[in-house]
Amino acid sequence: MKPKINRATDMNVSQGMDRCMTPAYALDPLLPYINSSWTFWEPTAGTGNIVKALSAAGHSVFGTDILGFPVGNQPLNFFTWQPLQFDALITNPPYSCKYDFLARCYDIGKPFALLVPVEMIGAQAAQRLMEKHGVELLLLNRRVNFEMPNKGWSGSSAQFPVLWLCWKMLPSPIVYGRLTPRAAEQNVMELV
Repeated sequence: MKPKINRATDMNVSQGMDRCMTPAYALDPLLPYINSSWTFWEPTAGTGNIVKALSAAGHSVFGTDILGFPVGNQPLNFFTWQPLQFDALITNPPYSCKYDFLARCYDIGKPFALLVPVEMIGAQAAQRLMEKHGVELLLLNRRVNFEMPNKGWSGSSAQFPVLWLCWKMLPSPIVYGRLTPRAAEQNVMELV
């Protein structure tokens, strides 16, 4: 089973395989390029792996989840709500609604970095958006192993390549990054 759903579904319904968490090492190639004075919003925080990794690297960050959490009687949904103050988004979006997610990020108008399947940049839906607004790509030298629902890190394996699709974050349109799993994470992963 692939770590993320890679087909269109209802973006207002959380899909089980969209709940795969990102290991901290997936951010390592991105960290040198992000502005240290910015406050980051992680809108699909899940268990908070990206929030924790950014915080550990000294960045100001807060997380919500895509379908939000209720404030009073109003749910906070990424597609209809955004915080009042933040400088950029960094997240691994649910792949089942990746094109809607990309469109929403461009609509928000803040710099962003999205960990997405490489095949996304070949899709017409993404290309229309990228051509209109611009794009930067942080290509990775290996695949990322996600923390799988109901399995955790054990039995996880990277099913397909991913990249950081960015806007107003990188110094050039294409940057090459190296993933180096950290010792604790490497013990439970099978790198492809």
